[in-house]
Amino acid sequence: MAYQSRILNEQDKAIFNQFVAGHPKGHLLQTWEWGEVKARTGWEPIRLMLYKDDEPVAALSMLKRKIPGTGKSILYAPRGPVARIDDYPAMDRLWQAVRQIGKKQGAIMLKIDPDVPVGEEDFASYLERSGFRPAKTAEGFEGTQPRFVFRLDISLSEKELFAAFHSKTRYNIRLATRRGVTVRITNNKEELKTFYEVLKVTAERDGFLIRNYDYFATLWELLVERGLASVFLAEYEGKVIAGTLALVLGDKAWYLYGASANEHRNVMPNYLLQWEMIKWAKAHGCTMYDFRGVSGDLSEDNPLYGLYRFKKGFNGEFTEFVGEYDLILSPFYYHLWNVAEPLYYKNLRTIAKIRGRLR
Repeated sequence: MAYQSRILNEQDKAIFNQFVAGHPKGHLLQTWEWGEVKARTGWEPIRLMLYKDDEPVAALSMLKRKIPGTGKSILYAPRGPVARIDDYPAMDRLWQAVRQIGKKQGAIMLKIDPDVPVGEEDFASYLERSGFRPAKTAEGFEGTQPRFVFRLDISLSEKELFAAFHSKTRYNIRLATRRGVTVRITNNKEELKTFYEVLKVTAERDGFLIRNYDYFATLWELLVERGLASVFLAEYEGKVIAGTLALVLGDKAWYLYGASANEHRNVMPNYLLQWEMIKWAKAHGCTMYDFRGVSGDLSEDNPLYGLYRFKKGFNGEFTEFVGEYDLILSPFYYHLWNVAEPLYYKNLRTIAKIRGRLR
């Protein structure tokens, strides 16, 4: 049995995506297209494939970013690796290749947040034996990617899925329909601007930062136009009052962004949007629908408890991932990074608060 690793180029795109889409651990954030998205925001994608006897057995899309003024860089593989997590020999060869690449790229670490729930194959213990260390908690929902999510098995029929929803969730879906809320997928890029305007309202109301419109235009060009994402709009009395953006790859779908206007929230458009996205995912042959992040603090006094309760109403499974792990490639610079990163995010929060006061 001979292992070989190779950094891929543009002509390998189809093979790489086919492997990622068909693998149980495949994730849209590991696709070639997601690397292209991030390339427009200052990251450099590096796609690595591991072969065993000329057959691909593991893939890893890494994003490289230079650290200003140091000559060093960081590597980040969102929801990677795409591999059998119990195939330790293959994993060992994958990390060996990463160390070689990291040395050439001047990388101080590789950060991963794998698509592996807590306890699955005791993967966390394997990572620590392999030289990884648990990363300090980053911003957002306890991580760069959410550590806690709701996932719904949608292999059942629509009737069975709907019947399993919480009674209040079923009521709100029916209420939205009775009140005349409609949901449609838009293929018109001009309507992306409408979605973004509603998203800005949501961000201001709920106090979080969003990316600029150009980023969403990039998502449209590289994901929506290539069949990897869709934008859903909920209308009431002829006006868009809510919208979502969802991703799809292979047999999986993910809810990525949601937006709602301040008006007409009482007609429950967000409930109907989720139900329509679940049906859309089923129509694409998906068996798993991921509601994405919730807080790990499930107490009712948590400001994010309402989000948890909303997603829980669809009867998904509360899932905790093993979290972020760092493969340290340069201990000295890695220590400096861990000191500097929290200060960076603290400054971002300060700027956001100042902007809020100036509005």
